[in-house]
Amino acid sequence: MTGDSEFHEVLHSLRVWDTALPSFDPASAPAEPLELFREWFVHAARAGQVEPHTMSLATADADGRPDVRIVMLHEADARGWHFASHATSAKGRQLAGRPEAALVFYWPAVGRQVRVRGRVSACGERESRADLAVRSRGALAAALTGRQSEVLGSAEELARASAAAWERAAAEPDAPAPTWTRYVLEPSEAEFFQGDAARRHVRLRYRRTGPDTWARELLWP
Repeated sequence: MTGDSEFHEVLHSLRVWDTALPSFDPASAPAEPLELFREWFVHAARAGQVEPHTMSLATADADGRPDVRIVMLHEADARGWHFASHATSAKGRQLAGRPEAALVFYWPAVGRQVRVRGRVSACGERESRADLAVRSRGALAAALTGRQSEVLGSAEELARASAAAWERAAAEPDAPAPTWTRYVLEPSEAEFFQGDAARRHVRLRYRRTGPDTWARELLWP
């Protein structure tokens, strides 16, 4: 078992951004955030960032208590940032009750993070099924297993349900998973953070001012 001293020794020995960081001139940033996000995303992937498409998704429950988890980005386009989950999961129920959310991407390989906030909409059945159809057999099996966020009685119960789902996914590659839902977050704000070794971090925030217009402003780090 790890003791307090070992934990604190390791914790306080850690450093951040122990590498050369890219520069970022906010004056040259595009007029809207999607273009900059795509540029930063490709740069992070090519710089060796592991799983740059993973992101934190923050929601709130019926009592206003915050909740957060890691999900995968499925698309970023003119509609917004796309992800998917079961409508019956905790996040699905929270989004149904309070359709506002926040996303965070963190790419330590380049000392960058992107934060996005906005309203979330559930896509229709056709788009949700198409989302699952292009993913792996394992993703389909997981979707068919279902019951995400419910209390699990035992590991054996999960093993049986998962085995049955894998068998069905192999036999029916287009099997429907009725609760699987694709969501899209339409951004009202997006912030781009570039870390700096001297702690003069650059923070550029976009705020939506109209259907196709954005205000840009620098923030103190």
